[in-house]
Amino acid sequence: MSETFEVVIIGGGPGGYVCAIRSAQLGFKTACIESKNTLGGTCLNVGCIPSKSLLNLSENFNKVKKNFSNLGITTGKVTLNLSKMMKAKEKSVTVLTKGIEFLFKKNKVTYIKGQASFKSNNEIIVQEKNSQKIYRANHIIISTGSEPTSLPGIKIDEKIIVSSTGALSFNKVPKKLVIIGGGYIGLEMGSVWKRLGSNVTVIEFLDHIVTGMDKDISTEFLKILKKQGINFKLNS
Repeated sequence: MSETFEVVIIGGGPGGYVCAIRSAQLGFKTACIESKNTLGGTCLNVGCIPSKSLLNLSENFNKVKKNFSNLGITTGKVTLNLSKMMKAKEKSVTVLTKGIEFLFKKNKVTYIKGQASFKSNNEIIVQEKNSQKIYRANHIIISTGSEPTSLPGIKIDEKIIVSSTGALSFNKVPKKLVIIGGGYIGLEMGSVWKRLGSNVTVIEFLDHIVTGMDKDISTEFLKILKKQGINFKLNS
């Protein structure tokens, strides 16, 4: 017999897990279904959090390598251990994903791991590792998020041609890195890998970076990034 919930949320990202917790707090019997291995969605796992972690770590590396001697601090030869840096990034992510699991337990949200699909308006089939389960719900909320799209004729293999997800997990610093798009995600990744030693070029279709940003601020931001050594090809 299938288990019945008052509210089921498909997707455990920022929209889904917050909705699940709030639904449970309001007294509804709630479940959240997530197909990935961890809660938190893109932002927490392969977006905002790991990118900010790498920005911080790469900035610290850059400061020690280039700025400390000007302050009278002698450190000797500074080398990069990329594997350890990636582990530090992953640790910051794990702490937060486990935090969401704790909040689920605290608020009595049922966490279901698997791929969800609809059987009917009020029934969901969840494909788990070796089995299928059916859940019923009075209300079903779809919060599945989105994934990166590739350019026509170009396949993202996460090795040579990578998405923002792949750019967070290189196992070595690329000698050359071309970033298509001058939005904030591409510029974050460009800043990280430039600091760590890559030759970075950003290609942007428009005549300025970060669409939506005030033009004057965008212009000054471009100057700062160029000063850091990032190359730009605008109107391209």
